[in-house]
Amino acid sequence: MADIHANYQKYHSHISSKHKWFDLKLKEVWQYKDLIWLFTKRSFVVTYKQTILGPAWLVLNPIITSFIYAFVFGGIAGMGTDGVPQMAFYLPSTAIWSFFASCVTNNASTFTSNAGVFGKVYFPRLTTPISNVLSSMVQFLIQFAVALMFIIFFVIQGEVSPNWWAFWMIPIALIHLGMMGMGLGIIISSMTTKYRDLSVLVGFGVQLWMYATPIVYPLSQLTEKFHAEWIQTIVKFNPVTMPVEMFRFAVIGKGTIEPLYLAISWAFTIVVVIFGIMVFNKVERTFMDTV
Repeated sequence: MADIHANYQKYHSHISSKHKWFDLKLKEVWQYKDLIWLFTKRSFVVTYKQTILGPAWLVLNPIITSFIYAFVFGGIAGMGTDGVPQMAFYLPSTAIWSFFASCVTNNASTFTSNAGVFGKVYFPRLTTPISNVLSSMVQFLIQFAVALMFIIFFVIQGEVSPNWWAFWMIPIALIHLGMMGMGLGIIISSMTTKYRDLSVLVGFGVQLWMYATPIVYPLSQLTEKFHAEWIQTIVKFNPVTMPVEMFRFAVIGKGTIEPLYLAISWAFTIVVVIFGIMVFNKVERTFMDTV
């Protein structure tokens, strides 16, 4: 009898309607790590399928965007770049922001974009947003490689002095922004199951957020242009500001890192990720009943 009970426990799962809020199911997600890799590959391939230039857009987009930023903000608006050549400033800034923005926007449509798959087969739904973050990271690495070529050129010219010892900050900044972007994305995705308007507003909101983050301007320009310290303080409270500044400090040797605002950013990220996963798991069960 004991053997029968043991075999039952081994080969059967008990499905219940009762679920704990703090059951994040991270162990189950790790067991599906191969599926995460497959989703990551699918996301990257589908993005550039049936395009003429394909992944070449990953190289062209940041270069074209950086030229536009240099013309509009550096030329017309007269925004400085802390003495760094404009392309060396804008290219890495564009790459790191594109990574964060894609983490948010791609995950904001997790439920609506994958409704067909979610309704056919079971797997931990959290594998989808994680794969979106990894796919965004692959795109970032390609764009960062392009930015690095420009930076090396300016290093040879003596115009840029990266903090080579601080390059360990780059993966930390990526993990930080990836977690934050995923957390915000899955929260928005959970809300779009009821309020579909959010899927339209998220792109606009992310675009506005970029201008509230020192991407096209350095933090120092806020006090120089507006002569108001309070504006810079408000921007520092932006949770994306400190990881971006940390990344820029490592890459081009220019950036403002303040432990207080960095700690606030990490606290915000941790709260958003935990709350996002809990809401995501809770909404998933309700959403599946409507698919």
